[in-house]
Amino acid sequence: MSLLRVEGLGKEFGGVQAVENLSFSVAPGTVHSIIGPNGAGKTTLLNLLTGIHVPTAGGIYLRERELTGEPPYEYAAAGIARTFQNLQVFFNMSALENVMVGRYRHERCGLVAALLRFSSLARAERACRDAAGELLDFVGLGDYLGVRADAMPYGALKRLEVARALATEPQLLLLDEPAAGLNPTETQEFDALIGKIAGRGITVLLVEHNMRLVMGVSDHILVLDYGRKLAEGTAGEVRANPRVVEAYLGATVH
Repeated sequence: MSLLRVEGLGKEFGGVQAVENLSFSVAPGTVHSIIGPNGAGKTTLLNLLTGIHVPTAGGIYLRERELTGEPPYEYAAAGIARTFQNLQVFFNMSALENVMVGRYRHERCGLVAALLRFSSLARAERACRDAAGELLDFVGLGDYLGVRADAMPYGALKRLEVARALATEPQLLLLDEPAAGLNPTETQEFDALIGKIAGRGITVLLVEHNMRLVMGVSDHILVLDYGRKLAEGTAGEVRANPRVVEAYLGATVH
């Protein structure tokens, strides 16, 4: 049984078909990558899978629950979290506070408890801080707990977004170009982090241009071409596909 199922998905912008009749499934506990050139529809697809865009055709299902047309918060509540190609971080907050924001849907204290400062609120806040601190340790940012985001290096901010997404306790984590702008050492570290996330049983859907990272970490790869499926399969199958090699991979991947 698949965790995510996409059937006949389509999205049109002013007569331009960004995603067209796209169907695929993602098995639970795997790293599933999506590749293709700029304009292939990868980020549009992620926006569809998180409710930012509403499909013009097709359906989106998470463990048989249909999410098509639901608002973004319903996708989050169902267990889908994401990071962004362009950093979406609260720069006026500390690293710890950024991750605590990701815990919002798990907090149960309401307005009355906040106004009267019930002891349950204090316990909940301590638990939230502890959970956020553990996630910062998990992504390798344990030394940044009290550091403001605007004082953190770019590579650390990429990890901070991952920690905040993990704070929602997702079943499916969508990573949009996580290695963009990283140096080779940081990219290798991110490769290891993706493996750690998958090791926790969290399914990863990865959009990435770095082919060495994709080929090294992926259980399954979907190749897009102008919003359509060009090919899919294991890393070995995609690497051996002549159309994929000609269009995207060239002769540099070994």
